[in-house]
Amino acid sequence: MKTQSRRRFLRDSITAGTVAGSALLGGGPLAAASEAQRSEADPRPSAAGLSRASASAEVRDLAKNPFRRLVILGESTVEGGPWLHGQEDRYADVLVRLINSCQENPIEYYNKGIGANAISPRSPGYADSRKPSALERYKTDVIDLKPDLFILAYGLNDMRAAMPIPDFREDMATMIREVKKACDPVTLLTTVYYMTGWRSFPPYDKGSVQLTLQYNDCIRGLAEEYGCLVADVWQAEGGADWLIHYDGVHANKVGSLVIAHRIFEVLAQHSSGLSNMALNQERDTDWTRKTTALRAQSGDAFKKTW
Repeated sequence: MKTQSRRRFLRDSITAGTVAGSALLGGGPLAAASEAQRSEADPRPSAAGLSRASASAEVRDLAKNPFRRLVILGESTVEGGPWLHGQEDRYADVLVRLINSCQENPIEYYNKGIGANAISPRSPGYADSRKPSALERYKTDVIDLKPDLFILAYGLNDMRAAMPIPDFREDMATMIREVKKACDPVTLLTTVYYMTGWRSFPPYDKGSVQLTLQYNDCIRGLAEEYGCLVADVWQAEGGADWLIHYDGVHANKVGSLVIAHRIFEVLAQHSSGLSNMALNQERDTDWTRKTTALRAQSGDAFKKTW
């Protein structure tokens, strides 16, 4: 595929994914823009506008307390390597710093990434992979640690090795199901990362943009079925080649920042515990007292909805 047409395809597929996601959530940028245009013509509140008053009640709040222990299970982009200047540039480390900036007590952090790792022995890339696979190690690497936050970041290597999606889905479902049964953490899945080196590093040379999109649909389906959060890091990277290292596979420092912030965004939207410290610090300030008094006088008093 020529560079220009490939970028157009990536742009269109990312836009389609964004619009589809907005539709599933019942809103999004397009809906907001449409509502803004309608409001300019007619200032009366619409049904959509009225429903926003109770929108927070529809948001899933999965963690009302700060997180205690994070386990992230993944491949080389999780483990880190010589494509980064230091371990502190790994996206998981960036994420931990973001979380810790919002909590009085730092989160315990266990990085369980293994480079060139496969999800299970039936992955076509397993023979050439570093072992043990995710399915062979999740009980000791995840369940035994009893996390309250679990991030499962798989799919890149198995997609590149052309693992059949039904097999990948079954292996992912086994881990999600068993971890939830054992310790019931907030579980977040990442979509497959963006990359550029499709024809390099056999047996990991059989992937494609089209197969990535199919894998990502599978991961979103798993998240919906098992009540997991999903961070669409593919969409966050936006098909920008300059977020990828020269090796064509790994996110560079800036790409890692993008991935970490997308994950944090999703966690913050579904974990009120991440805002406890900020809300407590802001509660008794002069600004808060003055503005809440003005709101009350206007019939728009602050009300805790979570």
